[in-house]
Amino acid sequence: MKHISSAVRLLAFTAFFQCQIDASAETLAPLEYGEVREIIRAQLPGVTDAELDRGALGGLLHSLRGKVTVIESKTNDATDTVVISKATSLGEGVGYLRVAAVSEGLAASVSAGFKAINATNKLTGLILDLRFTAGDDYPAVAAVVDLFMSEERTLLDSGKGVMKSTAKTNALSLPVTVLVNSETVGAAEALAEVMRDTGAGLILGNVTRGAAMTSREFTLKNGRKLRIADAPVKRGNGSVIAEKGVTPDILVIVTEADERDYMNDPYANPSKLVTATNVSVIATNRAPRRVRLTEADLVRARREGIRLDEDQIMQREVEPEKPHIRDPALARAVDLLKGLAVVRRTRS
Repeated sequence: MKHISSAVRLLAFTAFFQCQIDASAETLAPLEYGEVREIIRAQLPGVTDAELDRGALGGLLHSLRGKVTVIESKTNDATDTVVISKATSLGEGVGYLRVAAVSEGLAASVSAGFKAINATNKLTGLILDLRFTAGDDYPAVAAVVDLFMSEERTLLDSGKGVMKSTAKTNALSLPVTVLVNSETVGAAEALAEVMRDTGAGLILGNVTRGAAMTSREFTLKNGRKLRIADAPVKRGNGSVIAEKGVTPDILVIVTEADERDYMNDPYANPSKLVTATNVSVIATNRAPRRVRLTEADLVRARREGIRLDEDQIMQREVEPEKPHIRDPALARAVDLLKGLAVVRRTRS
């Protein structure tokens, strides 16, 4: 038992330090928990055993995030949970919904968000952004996918019965792209996968975590609960969802740090600053125009001996550059949906 405890603590402490040190796992030699802890305890002024234990526990939970979760006591009603954090139009018929959590009420929020955007912008495509999204509500997954299904079909099995779509005449029938990354976890992974399985959407981004699993809860001594994943969720055909993570249809590699910046502002460039020099060289395809010189300009030029050739009084009209999406995954999704919209128009 002692060996098992030591192994767990070693795993936790190693994970904790790997999260704090800016280096890849390949460049780090294996760490021995006891040795590292002993040196830190002896040499780091003021550190306590309790702090080291908290660090080890934090590292353990971080390394197993998505599969092991500490559940906080619920103080608010479930209806207060925000499941859609952003709903907007990206122009040219493309709608955007950012999912904050896959939980109860998501389908209603997706439907409401779509209707609100479509009321003022006739949508020809929709983006569901599941990057940095988690959740464990698999019935919510089925409910969202059902919005896009016009016929009955088996969607998934979370161990509590098979969930199906329903036959309907008012299903949402437009192209959908689903954005994912390595922080897309649990039910969010299942949502992306089932959207693809049913033909309702394509997936873009990075490979997901691989934690689409059902779970059990264990009550801790302090009253909080520990939720541990214990069985994989299955697709409608009986195969397991995302054992090693969902692989996108279109892989878009972006660092997590840059992607977090893009989530705050998809039009920003996180790696470069826009300077006055950058702005000054912006050109347009408009014809050059003659600068209007005042009488004072002519008098000043003659007094200072400046010859005003025609080339010197011509310049291109400079206009601010139209903002464009720099978020690579989002930009690819928008371009894809615009292209599909063109194809659909030419076929109709």
